[in-house]
This record gives sequence, structure tokens and C-alpha cells, in this order.
Amino acid sequence: MKLIKSYFYNTFFILFTISIFAQVKNIGLPDVRNYKRNEYKGGTQNWNIDQDKNGNLYFANNSGLLQFDGSSWKKFPLPNLTSVRCLKVDSSGKIFVGGYNEFGYFQSDTKGKLKYTSLAKKVDKNKIKIIDFIWKIHSIGDQVIFQSFARVYIFKNNTLSILKAPKRFQFSFVVNNKLYLQDIEQGILEYKNGKLYSLPNTKSLNNTEIWAMYPIGKDKTLIITLEKGLFIYEKNAITPWNTEANNFVKKNNSLGGTIIGNKFIVLNSVLDGIIICDYSGKIIQHINRKKGLQNNTVLTSFIDNKNNLWLGLDNGIAYINQSSPFTYFGFSYDISTVYASVIHQGNLYVATNQGVFYHSWNNNFKEDVFKLVEGTTAQSWNVQVIDNELICANNRGALTINGGKVTRIIDSKGYFGFKKIPSHPGFFIGSNYDGFAIFEKTSNGLVYKNQISGFDKSSNSFELDQTYMWLKKDESIYQMTLSQDLSRFSSIKKIDQLTSAYKNIGSLQQIGGKVYFQTHNHFYRYSAEQELFYEDKHLSGLFKNIPAINALSEDTQSNLWYAFDESIGVLMKENNKYKNIVSPFSNLTGNLVSNYLSVNTIDSNNIFIGLTDGLAHYDPELLNNFTAKPKAYIRSFSFPGDTIILGNNRNKVENIRIPYSSNHVRFTFSSPTYENLENVQFSYQLEPFDEKWSNWSTISIKEYTNLREGDYTMKVKVRNSYGIQSEPSTITFTISPPWYRHFLAFMLYFIFLIIMIYFISDRIKIKIRKNKYYETIEQRRLYLEKEARIRQEQYDLEKEIEKLKNDKLQIKILAKDKELVNNSLQVVKKNKILNGIIHKLKEIDVEALDDSTKFQVSKLNKSIVKEVNTDKSWKDLEKHIKNVHFDFLKRLKEKYPTISPRELDLSTYLLMNMSTKEIAEIMNISGGGVELARYRLRKKLGLNKKENLIGFLMSI
Repeated sequence: MKLIKSYFYNTFFILFTISIFAQVKNIGLPDVRNYKRNEYKGGTQNWNIDQDKNGNLYFANNSGLLQFDGSSWKKFPLPNLTSVRCLKVDSSGKIFVGGYNEFGYFQSDTKGKLKYTSLAKKVDKNKIKIIDFIWKIHSIGDQVIFQSFARVYIFKNNTLSILKAPKRFQFSFVVNNKLYLQDIEQGILEYKNGKLYSLPNTKSLNNTEIWAMYPIGKDKTLIITLEKGLFIYEKNAITPWNTEANNFVKKNNSLGGTIIGNKFIVLNSVLDGIIICDYSGKIIQHINRKKGLQNNTVLTSFIDNKNNLWLGLDNGIAYINQSSPFTYFGFSYDISTVYASVIHQGNLYVATNQGVFYHSWNNNFKEDVFKLVEGTTAQSWNVQVIDNELICANNRGALTINGGKVTRIIDSKGYFGFKKIPSHPGFFIGSNYDGFAIFEKTSNGLVYKNQISGFDKSSNSFELDQTYMWLKKDESIYQMTLSQDLSRFSSIKKIDQLTSAYKNIGSLQQIGGKVYFQTHNHFYRYSAEQELFYEDKHLSGLFKNIPAINALSEDTQSNLWYAFDESIGVLMKENNKYKNIVSPFSNLTGNLVSNYLSVNTIDSNNIFIGLTDGLAHYDPELLNNFTAKPKAYIRSFSFPGDTIILGNNRNKVENIRIPYSSNHVRFTFSSPTYENLENVQFSYQLEPFDEKWSNWSTISIKEYTNLREGDYTMKVKVRNSYGIQSEPSTITFTISPPWYRHFLAFMLYFIFLIIMIYFISDRIKIKIRKNKYYETIEQRRLYLEKEARIRQEQYDLEKEIEKLKNDKLQIKILAKDKELVNNSLQVVKKNKILNGIIHKLKEIDVEALDDSTKFQVSKLNKSIVKEVNTDKSWKDLEKHIKNVHFDFLKRLKEKYPTISPRELDLSTYLLMNMSTKEIAEIMNISGGGVELARYRLRKKLGLNKKENLIGFLMSI
């Protein structure tokens, strides 16, 4: 009972919401999103559409039942794999479907998975061999009615009853909770209490197919036929509905339609898409292949719980965002990038990169395209009304437009735009490619006067006050003074920053007739008297919590439109207060024209915004539900061995316990938010695993691996394309510990620990007794080992002392040998000197000396000769050298066994760093002989020319 009441309240709220928010704009086209068969992985044709209370959409497709939750598509085929031609979701959440020779319902099982129950099995195959196609399904009270061409199958209280057609049924319809069927012979029949009753005067339509019937007033029913048009059944009479909509249906045939909020009628066509008309039959919108549909044959239409329109096409599915306050003029209206727009003399003009285009403002926009203004085919930067004259700033020059064509070229230079000169009434200044020019308003219109000299830079961002002209170029502004005759700039001053606190200038704009300079969302004005910039605290305060803006424009309603990053927002003025509105414009992000904020506010219901691919129309006063919070769903919860599906009429599960071996979990998310799905984002947090919410992402899947045992709560929230967040959706589950960390395992561990403690303590006692015995033996062993070690150490110490004594003695001997070598070398030098003296004495002519002197000389000579002959220093020298370098000579001989004694001596002398001359004297050979001996020694040692001989000897 509670479930029925809850469903009733939800249904009432949805219907009330749809009725309140129902809107169909006659200006521009709503956003159209096509779904191709390779996206939903099904057949081409989609025959019927319905929606459950969670917002999931269902489509009767040639390949089976399709389900779409906003994130993913799922397909559920019938048992006989035939196409599904109709479906109906009832209050209990069952999804009734009908196909060829098969009908029944899908319902979620205990795991949330949709399982099929066939009702066709209840049909007695002996009596009815072929069920044929089920074309319509209706839920009325506690009955579900399945209609084929031959019969009606009524499912009630789990039983199936059958009602045969009088001749042959066509289709059936529910009007004001009453069921009507068309019979090809008896006309329209009303089903009541298990019987059929003919409606008077309805047989006139027997020769055509009725595809829909809708109430459009008190006791007034609209009948939609395939090819005969539209009819009204009122007061038991059928009359043609001679309207604009009827003409469309007769021309293009109709396959039914739907109602939008009891205000508008959607009519599906075979040849030309759909039309939306009001209850008087006036066409408000026409959407076909040219205007965005992927196919012109519309098999079914459906209004979802957000008042948006879904179409089942002969090839694909289409979503039409009717609830949005935005509609668009794009390629289907033959316009491209829009830089400016204006209303003039009953026409809407738009300046584009291809020229200026126009469309009648008073006529319906549903069919006509924009027309090109003749003579403007070029880049058009602006289109303005100046004193009731339409002026275009074009690449070809300043142009006057009248009657759909250029009537006058005011100046042939390319222009960006025009502004009044406050200090000179009747004069205007225009920004062109070469700087600025002066124009005067005359009785013949705007007239070019002169180019202003002194400045040749161009920009579309400039403003004028009573004293100066201000120009923004790059991130600087120029303060410029016009001469009195407007022929030149008498002074120009470049300003790079307004205050020391902020560098660069963000934007230049006029608000309330005053020029403002903006940097980092701080707004300044200029005081000519004090010659300084001062901040407007009130205006800066309005932008305190707004991202840094790069452009700002005030419209005719005193609203402040601003651009930031690649987005747009507005401070809407209401009762002298500003309200910041950003979220509705998030869908325009990335489509705004860079450096050209184009907003044209005609009135409170009509605002045009220039885009890179056309023009957007915004009606802020339309009631819509974009501010409603979206809903987030955890669609599935998977772990090895099982998957739990949520959202199929089952949103909560309890007591989910997962074995530790399956601690790899996977979640999928969804949100029945079908508007701008590419901007729908999810954030999640698994408590206590995640410390904080994840970053926003369009990914709707999350996996966790190797989770520890414990209780977990998965939380998911969604943020729609308007930046509005949902309440979190949660699911709790528990991961059981592994067997070795289970409570019983810990109990066993405790008991085992007690036993082990007792066993170990007993073993320790035994061990202690044994250890005391072994300890005594070990101490004795250690004492003996220590005593033996001391004796060995004493012996080793004595040997070491003896060795040190020997080494010391040897060092002393070597030192003495070195000393003797040095002394012997000195004696050798002495003998050399004495031999020189002997040689000199021999050269003395003794015959010329007297006898006494001759005697003395002879005596001296003999004395020196005796000294030289009796000196044994050389032999001692050789002995000492060999003693000193004994180890070296030994190593050299071992390494080079073929070395001769003379080469050993030479090696020793070289090691002692003797000069060639000293070696020659000691070895009693010439200097050349020493070099030859060195060469032979190098060769025997195997040295090349680059290797140092002495260094090599020292390394041995």
C-alpha cells in the first residue's frame, strides 16, 4: 500500500512538473542529440519509449528491449529473438513488452537483474497457433492489456483472458483512462467491463489507420490518422481539424505523437520529422533531418520526466532538449560565427564572418532561413543602429543597409564599430584597420569626415567620455585626447597598470554611461581633476566571488554580462540588486566567440548571444527545471562471483557480505540526466578507504582491489552540465576477514598460545637444569682454552720481539750500507780528481826545473799514484750497492732471467737516479756507451719508446 501511495505521489509530482515546465519556443531550435545504432548496440527501428520512476529510459527496438540510464545502454532480447514493438512500465516497476508471437514482462530479481517472464505461454496453442505482433500495451487500473491485430490479451491477477476482434483491430489508445480500439469494420470501440462498445459515427475512418488519440479539451478528442490528416471527435461527430498542422500531416503522413504538458502536441511524420503545434493547430516548431534529426521517419515520441522529448526513429534515437531556456540558430538557418546582432525595422540582423544576414522578427522562425544582405559578403564585425540608420562595420568598409541590401558605402576602409562622441553632438568615431575616423550625422545619414592623424593602431575595444578617448590594446590602455577640430590626437598616453597592486588591464567598458577599467575583477574610474584612477568598491564587490573576467558588457536592461575563461555569466538586475547567474550558460562554454562578447538584449524574454557556430536565443523568464538537483545512482556493484544491479526498481540492498577472496570490487554509476551528457560528471568516496572525495570525472566506473576486511560505504554524487550537484547515493557492504583472521581463528590462536606457553615454560625449566650442568663444563673448557691462548700469545709475542730486533738490525745494516755507498762514491770522485792531477803533473816539463823542485814533483806524483792504486773504494762500492739493492736485483733477475750482470749494475745505477756521466765513470765507458746500454736494457725489458725506463724499474 505504501509503495502504491509513493508511486502515486511521484507520478503526480512528475505530471505537475511537466505541466508547469512545459515550454516550446518558437524562436530557434532546441538542442538535438542523435544516438546511432552503433552507440546503443541495437537494431535500426525504435517503436515505443517509456520511463521508470528512477528515470531510466526503455526503447522497444528491433533487437529487443533497450535500457538507457544516462551512462550506458543495455539490451534485453526476447526469448524468440524477435523485435519488440511496444512496451509499458507499470506502477510496480514491471516492464511489459510485446513482440512477434511473444509478450510478457521484465522484472528485477533479488540481485536487481532484469529477468523475463513470458505471458505468451499462458495462451492455449491448440486454440491460437499464431499470436502475431503485439502492437500496443496499456496499463489501466489493475489490468495490463496487450493488443494485436486479431485479439486483445488482458492480464489481471496473474491470469490471462482473451477478447477477439469483431473483424480486425488496427491500433488502440487510452484517452482519459478509457481504452479505445479501432476495428476496420465497426470503427472506434470502447473497452468497458470486458466488452466492446462502438462510438457513434466513427466508421468514416475505417479506410485509414488511426495512430493516436489525445484529449485536447473538455469532451474533445484529437484523432491522428496515417494519411487522411487530423480529426476532432466531439459530441459524437468527427470533423476534419482544418489547421496548419493538418496540412502538414496530409502532406507527410503521421505515425502518432504525444502531448507536452497539456499545451502542445507533437506530431510524428513519415517523411519530414516532427512538428510541435499548440491546441489551435498552429505549428510552433518543425524539426527534421535538415534541422538536426538523423532520420525523417519518426515512429514514436515520448516526453520524459524533465519535459524533454525523445524520438524513436526508423533508424536511431533522438533526444530534443525542450526544457532548456536556450534555442539555437545554426547551420540549418544558414548562419555561421556571429559577432553582433540587432533588431531594426522589424528584422533581426546578425553580423557574421560571411556577411550580414537577416530574418523577419515578427514572423515565425520555424521554416525560413536567414537571408544574406546584398553587398556584405565579407567579414562583418558589427551591425549597429545609429540614429535610426543601420550601419555595418565590414571588411569592405562602413556600409549603410536598407531593404535587405547595401544602399551606401560611407567609407571603403575596413571597420570594427562606431561610437558617439559625447563632447561633440552629432559626431561619431569609427575604429578602422588604420586607426580611427570621424563621421557626422547629417540629413542624408552618416557621412565620413576625416581620418584622425597621430595614431594608426586598431582595436574594437574603445570608449569615450567628455574628455578622453580610451583604447584597450593588448593588456594596456591608451588615454587619447582629440583636438577641437577632431582632425588629430593632440595627446596620447600609454598606461600599463592602474595601480601598483595589479599589472595589466583586463577590460574596458561603459557602465551606466561611465567608463570603467577592470583589472583582476577590480573596477576603476578615472578622475580628470586629480589625474588618477580610483576604485569603485561597490562594483568591485559584485565580482568578488566571480572568476577573473576578460570582458564585460551592459545590456539595455542594465544587466552586466561578463566573460571568463571560455564561459559567460550575467549579473541580472532585479529591484536595483544584482543576481549572479552562471549555471544556465555552462552549456555554451567553448562556443563563445573569442574577444567578442556579443549579447543583444531585446527585452526580458529575448536575449541573443553570438556563438562560433551561430546564434543562441535565451529566455530567462521561461520556467524550467534546470535548477533541480540531479539524482545519482550506483547502478551496479560487482565482485568476483556475483553482480548486484541497482536502479531497476530496486535502489537499496542490505547485509552485503563479501568473502575475503573476492575483495576486488567494481562500481558503475549513472544519473538520469540526459541533457549535455558529455558535461555530466561523477565524484565518489569509499569510506574508510578514501580520505576525501575524488576529483570530478565523466568516467562512470570505479574499481578497488585488495581491500582489507571491514565495513565499507561507497558514496557517489553527480554534477550536471549546469554545475548542480546531487545528494550522495550510498551502498554499504562488509568484506569478511580471511579464515586466518576470523574471530574463531583468533580463539584457536589464543588456545594454542596458552598450550605453547605451558609447553615452552616446561621445556625452559628442563633446559635451565641442563644448562647449569653444561655451564660448569663450559666454564672449565673456557678456562683451559684461555690458558692455552695466553701461552700461545706469549710465544707469539716473543717471536715478534725477536723479529723486530732482526728487522731493526737489518735496517741499521742497510743504513750503513747506504752510507758506505755514498762515501765510496765520494772516494771515486776523489780518485778521479787525483788522476786528473797526475795527468797534469805529467804535462810539467821537469827538465826545466831545478833539482830540488824536480825531486818534490816526483815525490808528489808517486805519493798520488800510490794513494790511487791502494784505494779499494770501488770494490767496496760494488759490494755495498749490491747489499743495499739486493731485493730489487733479486726481483729483476726472477722476472727477467736473461739479464746480464752488467745490465743488473746499470739497472741499479738508474734506480739510484745517477746521471749518464756518473754511470759512465763508474762503469768505465763513454756516454754513448751508456746510451747504447740503456737501449739494450729497454729492449730486453720489452719497453716501447713512450714508457719511462726509470719509472718502470721503480715499479718492480
